[in-house]
Amino acid sequence: MSLKCGIVGLPNVGKSTLFNCLSNAKAQSANFPFCTIEPNVGMITVPDERLNKLVEMCNPRSVVPATVEIVDIAGLVKGASKGEGLGNKFLANIRETDAILHVLRCFDDDNITHVDGNVDPVRDMEIINYELQLKDLETVDARLSKTLKAAQTGGDKTAKLQAEVLKAFKDALEQGKPARSVQFETKDEQRFAHDLFLLTNKPVLYVCNVDDASAVEGNKYVEQVKEALKGDSSQIMIVAAATESDIAELETAEERAEFLEEIGLKESGVSRLIRAAYALLDLQTYFTAGADEVRAWTFLRGTKAPQAAGIIHTDFEKGFIRAEVIKYDDFVTLGSENAVKEAGKMSVEGKEYVVNDGDIMHFRFNV
Repeated sequence: MSLKCGIVGLPNVGKSTLFNCLSNAKAQSANFPFCTIEPNVGMITVPDERLNKLVEMCNPRSVVPATVEIVDIAGLVKGASKGEGLGNKFLANIRETDAILHVLRCFDDDNITHVDGNVDPVRDMEIINYELQLKDLETVDARLSKTLKAAQTGGDKTAKLQAEVLKAFKDALEQGKPARSVQFETKDEQRFAHDLFLLTNKPVLYVCNVDDASAVEGNKYVEQVKEALKGDSSQIMIVAAATESDIAELETAEERAEFLEEIGLKESGVSRLIRAAYALLDLQTYFTAGADEVRAWTFLRGTKAPQAAGIIHTDFEKGFIRAEVIKYDDFVTLGSENAVKEAGKMSVEGKEYVVNDGDIMHFRFNV
């Protein structure tokens, strides 16, 4: 599975600059709204020192890291849900993403125009959230009228369940609450709720885009965002997108490390953001490692061995026999798979084994 995130925000908040840092793609970035006309899609390699270490030890013929797909759309404005600024079209581009990165402008710069005249990240956040809620309400209303008719005339049990889910979403949205504030108990309800692909049902990571001087501790604007989001389950992180852009231009890892040290950061905002997105969705990584290939595989926390095998290929899950598991620390400490086996550190696990972050897996199957 590959994580897919959509970037949203008002015009000129630094979305495309952040996107460029993340994907090394060159989305247009200019000082006027709607510069990004078509959605930009970038594929990011997930930074993981464990993968690097396994590559160093195995010297494989190929390396496949985990990836995150990022979709950047044009800046949204008031009325986007109704088509203002071409927003209606752009919102459709992020409907099937797993999570939303909501970029907020938390810096002053007289040379960069703010679409609403002054910097106010809380107001900006409310504008975008309101537009996403309106778009979801439009989706729910359209689906509800059809579903109610089927539930009432045909006595369809599935339609009745779907109608209850839609009504719950409608009530929340009309109260100005996001769809994710509604919790469902049964798997059928949860499955239908997910398959609606509502924008406000997705987890959100608020990215406070600050100036260079605020990259470590934030500023008054970041504090305003934190205060506004008290009690909200969404996460916040601080990134200086312009600074990250400068870091991305440096050629060597040593130069990037020196730059980060100079401004008081241990690692880049890009690395922190990707890890935060993984945590937001409760994602983890297991590895397959050998002379042919070292590869990182993304899975949902709590996944059992057969389903983890199915991420590689459906046949692996269908014909699952067992999983041979080596803990990453044991592999690194002992130096090789053979040494791990000789030390009795490789375990053989069955269908109920819950895969752990960092496990090195080898699956046995028969189809």
